Amino acid sequence: MWSVYVLKSLSSGKQYVGMAKDVDNRVKEHNAGKSKFTSGHRPWMLIYFEDGFQSSVDARVREKYLKSAAGKRFIAKKLPE
Repeated sequence: MWSVYVLKSLSSGKQYVGMAKDVDNRVKEHNAGKSKFTSGHRPWMLIYFEDGFQSSVDARVREKYLKSAAGKRFIAKKLPE
């Protein structure tokens, strides 16, 4: 099963949307600097995720939505201030 996740940088406040089969391991990789973009904004905190996607294609569609303006508004509504 695939998951889509949203991270928030504790240093810069930026958000990052990604997808993975193992979200916990992927967050550890981001915090270890193994991703080019996220290495410059460490540390990262997992703020939202959705799981249960049957394929990487399904997860990619949701990831693209969450990166859109409408998806960013959706995330903002889901999170407490």
